[in-house]
Amino acid sequence: MPPLSAVRAANVAFSPPYFPVAIFVGGTSGIGQATAQAFARYTKGNAHIILVGRNQAAADSTIASFPKPTVPEAKHEFVHCDAQLIRNVHATTSSLLARLPKVNFLVLSPGFASFSGRDETEEGIDRRLGLHYYSRWKFIYDLLPLLRKAKDAGEDAKALSVLRAGTGVAVDLDNLGLKKNYLSGNPAYTACTYTDLAMQSFSEQNPDIAFIHTDPGVVRDTQLLARVNWAMRLVGPLIMGLFRPWSVSADECAEYTLYALFQSEKGACRRSSSGDDIGKSPLYEADDIRRRVWDHTKEETERALQVRVTATG
Repeated sequence: MPPLSAVRAANVAFSPPYFPVAIFVGGTSGIGQATAQAFARYTKGNAHIILVGRNQAAADSTIASFPKPTVPEAKHEFVHCDAQLIRNVHATTSSLLARLPKVNFLVLSPGFASFSGRDETEEGIDRRLGLHYYSRWKFIYDLLPLLRKAKDAGEDAKALSVLRAGTGVAVDLDNLGLKKNYLSGNPAYTACTYTDLAMQSFSEQNPDIAFIHTDPGVVRDTQLLARVNWAMRLVGPLIMGLFRPWSVSADECAEYTLYALFQSEKGACRRSSSGDDIGKSPLYEADDIRRRVWDHTKEETERALQVRVTATG
């Protein structure tokens, strides 16, 4: 386990010979915001940094905190996207594909905590599984051509999902997407397992690109508990206080997230909250399970795009 000082020293050494393009989905709050700010700091603002999220004001504040760039091609921007809906993700990725020459780093961290039952969007996807897995998968899947352009130019090409590497549950092939027995299916850990399997599938198709799943650990100063219910909003600070000895700030977590991003070269990789490579999931070897989850994910996201939205009012 590298100490924080060693992690920071490694991150400081990041000095790519190319002009980096980085996208942070969920980059307007919590871990995503802190990671985007750290990336801007280590590149001295000399990068094309795109924050994808819902909060324009938070994005403006985050971008204002970035170092002022010293090269003319540098650009810092916000792209609005409510990633709860697959059609919004598709619209966003289509726009990015049309105007970006490449993507070097794609960091995904949208999500929220919930202890309630299945809550479907109008597209028929559970909101929590949607943000933690399906939407993130869709971002990676759609933006692969831009990652490929970076790699083919001899540059870094990496996608990283901040979720809970090292955890997971057995895959119920008769209940993919947890459309039945939702809570007993353990949606939080199911998303982690699906992520592990997806990253392995992505890496098999693109062995020279890095696909990373990280565990942030217990992070203070995030808003994940804010959406649970009013009681959790009240006791959230107390809970965080109890976990303080075992928790880290969002800024510290960002250092380990960037460390995982910079140190992972290619293939599927799982990293602990301290940046260690924790090896492959045992499910990586189950070809049929991996294929079934991939096919399900592709079918589910394609089906969501076909849902007709009925105007109200």
